[in-house]
Amino acid sequence: MTDSRLTERQKKVLSLLSLVILAIFWVAVFYYVGRPMLAFVNRPDKFRAWVMEKGIFSRLIFIGMVVLQIIVAVIPGEPLELGAGYAFGAVEGTILCIVADLIGGIIVFALVRSIGVRIVEVFFSREKILSLRFLQKRERVNLFTYLIFILPGTPKDLLSYVVGLTDMRWSVWILITSIARLPSVITSTLIGSAIGLQNYTVAAIAFGATVLLSIGGIIVYRIVCKRQNEDNDAVEYTKSDI
Repeated sequence: MTDSRLTERQKKVLSLLSLVILAIFWVAVFYYVGRPMLAFVNRPDKFRAWVMEKGIFSRLIFIGMVVLQIIVAVIPGEPLELGAGYAFGAVEGTILCIVADLIGGIIVFALVRSIGVRIVEVFFSREKILSLRFLQKRERVNLFTYLIFILPGTPKDLLSYVVGLTDMRWSVWILITSIARLPSVITSTLIGSAIGLQNYTVAAIAFGATVLLSIGGIIVYRIVCKRQNEDNDAVEYTKSDI
């Protein structure tokens, strides 16, 4: 009677094959869905006309578009947020984006918890993943995740995947992925709404503030990552000498 159990080598081959198929699938999704989606949203007048024509269904479709953008992390989210502000207004656009962010964040979290680091490596290099290795410390993960999410310009798509590798609780992740995104979403939808209303002064002020906040966010993010990883390296070096 033959042994039906897979050998370790066979498991590795199947794992690699699954990863390759998944990567090809997401590349195809970006090429055939993501690019046309961004091109559509980047034509504000046409997008607004489509919203008026589709009514409530345009809201549901838009939420689906943002959810897809979060899952396929290579698709940029800013054009969708600007388009939401232009087509739906600042308030409704913000609400739609936050609802979609919450749904997308839950799906990504569940995928990573189910599949593990392999799905993260579909979108991000091992080097980028290791740059956030300090988040593995339980006492830091909640605070730093909130900090990175609340600052515009930080790599939220990367963090959405990496956080699933930590022991963060579901309830904490849901709270962070919904509330902490508000500042960056509001600035984007406000810009889009102001442009739609032809209030270019407000749009320029909001854009300038967003740029400054984004630069500050990127600087803070890099400083935090560098210092925390240096602390981790120092601790590991000390342990190795004991």
